[in-house]
Amino acid sequence: MAFVIVNIGSNLGDRRLNLSRAMRAIAGRFGDFELSHAVESEPWGFDSTNTFVNIGMAFHSDLPPLDILHALRQIERSISAEAHRDADGGYRDRVIDIDIVAIDRLTVDTPELKLPHPHLEERRFFLEPLAELAPAWTHPAHGLTASQMLARLGKE
Repeated sequence: MAFVIVNIGSNLGDRRLNLSRAMRAIAGRFGDFELSHAVESEPWGFDSTNTFVNIGMAFHSDLPPLDILHALRQIERSISAEAHRDADGGYRDRVIDIDIVAIDRLTVDTPELKLPHPHLEERRFFLEPLAELAPAWTHPAHGLTASQMLARLGKE
């Protein structure tokens, strides 16, 4: 069974209710889980007056990574059918966003899925929950923990 770490975010509507719906759906699909504290953050990669609430969630699964991704996308669509990107391919406000941060120390690089998440080291709202949920997890490319990546982020 692989250890899966996801990040769930929302910046539209009742953000905490949106997160709760996603967490319940993920728990219903994957079973037992652990949650991090919630992190409020400014939008990343686009301008908006709507701040995000993000939470980390960890669970175990014996599904292949792409099947996990497809299950999470189905959960996203069940909560909101709105696209995450605008017509130009840029980020936009969204009711729910579920990203796979990491699956064990697995490295995946396909057009559909990249693991660990390619923007992991740039996003405090990914790193803080990751440090809480999996303090011993290390990035497979350079061996840094989430806390070490957070410390690097703070120096920039």
